[in-house]
Formats: sequence, C-alpha cells, structure tokens
Amino acid sequence: MIYRKLYMDKILPFIDTEFVKILTGVRRCGKSTILQMIREKLLSDGKKKKQIFYYRFDSMEHENIKNASDMFIELKKNLFADGKTYFLLDEVQEVDGWEKVVNSLMTDFDVDIFVTGSNSKMLSSELSTYLTGRYVSFQIFPLTFAEYLQFRKNYSEVSDIHTEFKNFLKFGGFPACHLKNFSADEIYTIVSDIYNSTIFTDIVRKNQIRKADMLEKIVKYVFDNIGQTFSALTLAKFMKNQHRNLDSETVYSYLEKLEKAFILYRCSRFDIKGKNFLKTQEKFYLADISMRHAILGYKSADISAFLENIIFIELKSRGYKVSVGKFDNFEIDFVAEKNNFKIYIQVAYSIKNSETERREFENLLKIKDNYPKFVIFADDFAGGNYEGIKTMNITDFLLSDDF
Repeated sequence: MIYRKLYMDKILPFIDTEFVKILTGVRRCGKSTILQMIREKLLSDGKKKKQIFYYRFDSMEHENIKNASDMFIELKKNLFADGKTYFLLDEVQEVDGWEKVVNSLMTDFDVDIFVTGSNSKMLSSELSTYLTGRYVSFQIFPLTFAEYLQFRKNYSEVSDIHTEFKNFLKFGGFPACHLKNFSADEIYTIVSDIYNSTIFTDIVRKNQIRKADMLEKIVKYVFDNIGQTFSALTLAKFMKNQHRNLDSETVYSYLEKLEKAFILYRCSRFDIKGKNFLKTQEKFYLADISMRHAILGYKSADISAFLENIIFIELKSRGYKVSVGKFDNFEIDFVAEKNNFKIYIQVAYSIKNSETERREFENLLKIKDNYPKFVIFADDFAGGNYEGIKTMNITDFLLSDDF
C-alpha cells in the first residue's frame, strides 16, 4: 500500500473534528485504500481496534443493509462504550438515506465518520439538508505522475523518466494497473472493466436509462474530442447526423450524469479581461486518459489532447479551480486558481519551430498581470525563461513544487 501524501495531508487535520469526512472520485481511483491508510493512522495514534469499524457497502458482506433503518441498527450496535467510535463507510451511496444515519450518529453519539462514494449525488441537496456545515469533502483522483513513479518503484522497475512518462501517457493512473508489470492488453482490460461498471451500474441502471446505446455514442464523441470546445447543441447535431434524434436537453442530462460519476470533468471558459465565466463552448476532460485509450484505442496523432488532460487532472488533484482562458480572440489552455493565487498555462507537444513558439508565448504575453505563466511541452526543447514566461518539459512540471 503506497502512502498517498497528497490526500492524507488534507484529510488528517480533520480527524476528531465535528465534520464528516467525505471522499469522492471515480471508481477504483484509490478511495478505499485511503480509508485503510486512515485506519492505520488511527491505530498508530493509539486508538483501539474495537473503536474502528470499516464497512464496504458494495460488498456482499453487507448486502443485508438495504436501507437507512438497517444501517442505523448495524452501526449503533457497534458504538464503543469507553470513548469515540470511528466509522469508515466505503461506497456509502449504495444505502438509500445514509445521510440521515450519519447525521443522527454525529448528533447523538461520540463518533468520527469517514465516507467514500463514486457518485457526486453524495454532495447533492439531500446531503446539504442533513449535514449543512457539518462535512468536508475531498476529491480523489487516479495517480498523478509523481504517485505513478512511486508505484513503479515499489512494484516494478523504473526506466528513465521520459520512458516512464510515455507509459503514463498510454496507461494512465488507475492504481490497479500498476501493481505489477501488466501488458497493454491487461491494463486496458482493467480500465474497460472500470468504465463498464461505471457506465452500466452507476449511470444506466441507477438512472433507468433506456437508450444505453445513445449514452455510449455520446461518451465516445466526448472521449474523441477531449480538449475541444463544444456544446450540447453541437453534440445533438452530431447525433442527428448519425440518424439518432436526441435533443440538446437530453444530451446535457447525459453529460451531467457522466460528470456525477466522475468520468468527465467540465472545464468552463473564463474571460480574463471581463473576469467572468462564459456559459458556452466548454471543454471536457477525463478522470484518467487511459479510459479513452481502452475504449477508442491509442491514437498518437491526438497526443496534444492527452497532454492537456494530464495537466488538467494534475491541477485538479492539487486543489486548483481550472478554466479555459479567453483573452480577446485568443485562448489560454488553462487558468488555474487556488487561495487567491493564479497561474496561466499553455500546453504544446512541440515548440521546435518559431511559429509554434511565437503562438504559444504570444497569447501569454498579452496578459499583463504578474501571476506565473508557463509553456509546457513534451519534446526535448530546452526549458528556461522567455520574457518572464517559464518553459518546462511536462515531466519537470508534473514533478515540480513550484505551483
């Protein structure tokens, strides 16, 4: 089990506070393992085993817990008489009304509760109603490049950094894919299983979607257009050209469901001069780029989009709010903000020729504030500083502590 410091550093300060700790993210991104890390931390801090209870609600072991009443009875019987009880509740969204149970326990007993879930419905109005001001949420992502290298060092042999990045670009960061030296076919089998279980269990079955084939076509369109601006209307027109009539409202609903299952992340456009978000022509990125390769195959011609996806998820995992920047008629790949700090990023596979170099730097030079600006590339172009703009190889950027 590889310690995921990125998330544990955020979660641990909230142990023994009045807040419910909620961990969300796509299936198999490592939420359950983080719960086990929390359990180990509690034990190392002197908590007794009989104070700590772990439940995984998508397991047959707990299939008898079908509703809130069952859950309350089960948890209440395990309350520790001589101190605080710690409940680690995994995939808790499987129990309808779980938020009522958690609220009741937090109100009436001496407990500390950690929950995980693979659907953002966990952060819906129902949760806000029962736990207003009493929860903190942490979004968990598949492995960053730095975490991927940790896994490689512990479970396999590490090649040179650029070879490792090429593998990361192809095989992504789902932890289960890097526990040994799996072949490409084996990795994409694992990822396809994650994709299928999310699509058909978390989306189709739970939302009673009757036209699953329509949903899959939308998924494939979005996967094939990551990093491209489009709207629900654009997608509806595409479906019509495929002789499938689907109105833009239904398309929007399907995209929303994919977001709620943490397969997709929406990246809105931000007018840098006007300082407001624009409501049209958004971009979408995947929780992990390997999903695209598993479903559509790896296409090296689209490598620039893959690089963008990796940068986007890196920024999100570090806690940034990320948008696409609009400045007059120019576009900035990413504007990332956190704690009143901001960075601007352009991503390019190669900047070996003067035209590409001018285009990438020119857009950033138009922005006259003093926040850091980066041009990130993947080839062997020498990094450095260009009129205050930092140029970095993507591997250096992903492993940097400078942002």
